[in-house]
Amino acid sequence: MSPLSQTPQFRIGEAAQKSGVSTANIRHYEREGLLPAAIRADNGYRFYSEDDIHQLRLIRLTRSLDMSAEEIRQIIHLDGSSAEACEQASHTIAQHLSHVRERIAELSQLELRLQSLLHACNGQATTCQIIETLHQQANTLQAHENAAQASARPRHV
Repeated sequence: MSPLSQTPQFRIGEAAQKSGVSTANIRHYEREGLLPAAIRADNGYRFYSEDDIHQLRLIRLTRSLDMSAEEIRQIIHLDGSSAEACEQASHTIAQHLSHVRERIAELSQLELRLQSLLHACNGQATTCQIIETLHQQANTLQAHENAAQASARPRHV
């Protein structure tokens, strides 16, 4: 990757437009340490360089992969010019892929539960079976939580 200009020349609105990242998110990424703090003019305006805009695009790209701030931090601080950096990037992506697969399994289970609720009622009955089922599940959930708390309490003899 060739170095871009490190000379701050773009105000936050221009940086947002060039990077596709909102001004609010630019400020957030600075607070999170994903983007270096902007150079500030005497009037308090933030100024960003082409390097900063590239960094913002990289953050935006990794966010589109649903990566967490910590995962993004791990990736964007690698320079990609060593076997160690490649290994770390590969490890981070593999861990994220594992997380995505777990989430897909959770979402599949959620889909089945929602389909089951939807099939419980056609929306035409005088008593909604969806609401009734949710209330029954809430009561069952409370009963299970009470049983778990009771078994967790120390017994005195």
